[in-house]
Amino acid sequence: MKLQSMVLLTALCGLQAGVAFAAEQPVVGSAEQGQAKATPCVACHGANGNSVNPEWPNLAGQHESYIRRQLQAFKNDERQNPLMTPMAKPLSEQDMADLGAYYAAQKSTGTLEAEPSKVALGEKLFRAGDASKGIAACAACHGPSGGGNPAASYAQIRGQHATYTIAQLKAYRSGTRQTDQNQMMRNVAAALSDEQIDAVASYIQGLR
Repeated sequence: MKLQSMVLLTALCGLQAGVAFAAEQPVVGSAEQGQAKATPCVACHGANGNSVNPEWPNLAGQHESYIRRQLQAFKNDERQNPLMTPMAKPLSEQDMADLGAYYAAQKSTGTLEAEPSKVALGEKLFRAGDASKGIAACAACHGPSGGGNPAASYAQIRGQHATYTIAQLKAYRSGTRQTDQNQMMRNVAAALSDEQIDAVASYIQGLR
């Protein structure tokens, strides 16, 4: 009887370990599946994630981890948008992984340039920040060319529409967007003036 109990206990422990292992497996995105699921996204984000509307971000080449995190934020009401929130609500983790994989595999075709009059200030803020106001350089997290850091889920921002970047920086500044890690973006944006936001957004738009 004791032997049978030990065998049963061992089997149960093995089953529990198997269930726990299965639960821990990451969801792997499929770019092929994501392409089919991205059809509703085209209206705002453009073909292959290259948006022609400056109000909506380019998604082509954006890191899969970042896209997944933002979709989760919209789904969970951590980030609000009257169009994106209802689009994200029905998405499963697999859907979000597939969409992230698809857009990460696309190539940005952005051709917009920075406004010449804003380059000097924008470049200074992007590359060196403003120590007098405690503003960290954008390049410290987003990289010297704005390519971001997928391991840390820091967004690729190069070539992004200035209009969209301005809106997001102001949302961080006002606190209406709070999806940043450790309030990093909110702390930076809080110290930025409108002139600085316009300049750095324009500079980022011209990065390739």
